[in-house]
Amino acid sequence: MTTLLDPLDLEPGKAVVDEVPLWIGGTATTSAAGRVEDDISPSTGELLAKVHVAARADIDRAVEAAKAAQPAWARLTLVERGARLKELARRIRAKAEEFGRLDARDGGTAFQSMQAGAHKGAAYLELIAGVGPELHGRTIPATSGLHFTEPAPWGIVGAICAYNHPTLFTCMKMAPALMAGNALILKPAVQTPLSPLAVAALSEDLLPPGIFNVVAGGAETGEAIVTHPDILRISFTGSLPTGRRVYAGASQSGQFKSVTLELGGKNPIVIYPDVDPGTAAAAIIKGTNFARVGGQSCGATSRLLLHESLHDEVLERVVADTAAIKLGIPDDPATEMGCMVSHAHRDRVLSMIGDAREDGARLLVGGGRPENRPDLDAGAFVEPTVFDGVDPSARLFREEVFGPVLGVTTWTDEQEALRLANDTEYGLTASIWCNDIDRALNAARTIDAGYIWVNDVEVRYPGVPFGGWKQSGLGLELGLVDDILSHTRSKSINVGLSARPL
Repeated sequence: MTTLLDPLDLEPGKAVVDEVPLWIGGTATTSAAGRVEDDISPSTGELLAKVHVAARADIDRAVEAAKAAQPAWARLTLVERGARLKELARRIRAKAEEFGRLDARDGGTAFQSMQAGAHKGAAYLELIAGVGPELHGRTIPATSGLHFTEPAPWGIVGAICAYNHPTLFTCMKMAPALMAGNALILKPAVQTPLSPLAVAALSEDLLPPGIFNVVAGGAETGEAIVTHPDILRISFTGSLPTGRRVYAGASQSGQFKSVTLELGGKNPIVIYPDVDPGTAAAAIIKGTNFARVGGQSCGATSRLLLHESLHDEVLERVVADTAAIKLGIPDDPATEMGCMVSHAHRDRVLSMIGDAREDGARLLVGGGRPENRPDLDAGAFVEPTVFDGVDPSARLFREEVFGPVLGVTTWTDEQEALRLANDTEYGLTASIWCNDIDRALNAARTIDAGYIWVNDVEVRYPGVPFGGWKQSGLGLELGLVDDILSHTRSKSINVGLSARPL
């Protein structure tokens, strides 16, 4: 008997060995191919669930369900659609603790961070629902006739999520797509499929069958979504290599598609000499996202460009604060940093740490698996790590680790610092710390990145568009009304009016 995992019944430390189906047409359903894969907790190695994997035939079924449901959904008013999203937000918020525990065990990230992610996801659903009535076209005085535009939904949106914020990303993909009047087919990350399916269960009596579909699976499932001729809008969050495959697949599908790609980053944090050392150190630690998601964050500022006059004092504090981060089992509320999402990813991170040593960087703290911690031996744990003296030609300076590794490079000349900040194929975020506003704004306008903080770091503000330049992506998210508009296409309507005598 296949049942959908219910987060209400999750207990700390209790393994969940359950068959988790797909969610198509408003109901739990098995994979057409009968394929089921084990979902293993990266922190303990325990079996969490057996997850049904969607085949191409399942994507076809989801598309047919979406096509049947979407026209009536689009005919609802924006207020009516918003009311459904607000109620779903309320339900997610009420179960944020359960979602936090579920995501912690499924992805390895600390419970407190994942619980906060559930609250943020609920808040974004509410925000999108609240601004939804602002979705409108415009009138154009082209002639004495009537000329106006209307935003129209694409019909079916295909969304592919990253693994690091499962509940939050589910809400972020759902909210604008559904508010715009589309149906959604969502593929969770293969490593973290559980909470998106749990969100689907919470929406069962709120959303018409077929409006929200969740299909777990790997690359083949994603390819089936991206290449399906009836899915004309694609929203992807993940790595650069996968993003390139998504873009190529969309272009080869036989249909022109609207594609948003939120990809990786090798983001700089630039510290000027006029910054208080304690303030700088706190910003550096926050920017790494070590204690939030173990550095598994596209926006994390993993390249520190530090003025040499502050080198010793700032790094002394950074090393002490890094060493003090409490590693532990992710669903323990006292844990500050959990583990990597998988043992394979842990090994990749450790490999990059080894390469940094060989490239001549000086290890200041961390650098391996935690020692003398038998409770963590079975998990994909990596110590939070800081390297100094990272050469700009080194792999650590140039490639995204997506793990708890900070590389430090010092500078003396401001122009050289800004050149180094731009010396990467990525352009997602950057953080500038400087008490001279002219210099800070010049730096912000010089650095080629889509989202820049000045005397701030690693906060995403709702309503402020988030997206990357260069190889960090295509398109924007989090812009509220703009986010909804990006899930629509514009239709121009022209009405000729005959002149009539008064």
